[in-house]
Amino acid sequence: MAEQKSPLMTNDEQQSTGERYMRQIRSFVRREGRLTKGQAGALERQWPTMGIEFHGEVLNPSTLFGNDHPVVLEIGFGMGKSLVAMAKAMPEKNFIGVEVHRPGVGACLLEAESQGVSNLKVIEHDAVEVLKDWLPDHCLDGVQIFFPDPWHKKRHHKRRLIQLEFVALLRTKLKEGGVLHLATDWENYAEHMLEVMSAAPGFENQAADGTYIPRPDERPLTKFEQRGHRLGHGVWDMKFTATV
Repeated sequence: MAEQKSPLMTNDEQQSTGERYMRQIRSFVRREGRLTKGQAGALERQWPTMGIEFHGEVLNPSTLFGNDHPVVLEIGFGMGKSLVAMAKAMPEKNFIGVEVHRPGVGACLLEAESQGVSNLKVIEHDAVEVLKDWLPDHCLDGVQIFFPDPWHKKRHHKRRLIQLEFVALLRTKLKEGGVLHLATDWENYAEHMLEVMSAAPGFENQAADGTYIPRPDERPLTKFEQRGHRLGHGVWDMKFTATV
């Protein structure tokens, strides 16, 4: 199995109000865990410079990073090891990671601190709200979503993050020529992703045959993925270019 992350998935949470229910759409299922001492320390030390808070105004990535380098957004980075590795390997790019799992945020900041990474900012919030309210249109050069919760039961497929409405929102934030990179270790979810993206306007599949691509070198191979390969488990990568 590939690295399993705290999922940032679409979830219909029904909140009781007497005999009625208000349905609230979220991009995740919050799963709290206990912070380790190292994670808590990293949050205290690194959040003031690497954490992003929302104060009601749309963010300016150039101001956030102090440069005009290309910006890549990762949704659901889990414990952040792969995200930090990518940021370290590509100092010519700026990375923003979104995650709702606080121990994961702390682990990411701890890893970034140990690797001396400075081209990374972290948001602890719902990704849908970040996309809608925090980020200006056409500000992103890339979006990456690796191993989101597959919601493998058929009755739960509607909770999967990759849906037409969400992909349309992503398109408004990507620059023309920007790239959406998806990866999953569930074949059924890979087929679902491909079906959704094939129907989504404004995207072109980079695969010559219109399906999947080999794992790009820039996406780190996790220890879970390596174990999965040894056990014969598959991983499916897809890249789509934002078009007019």
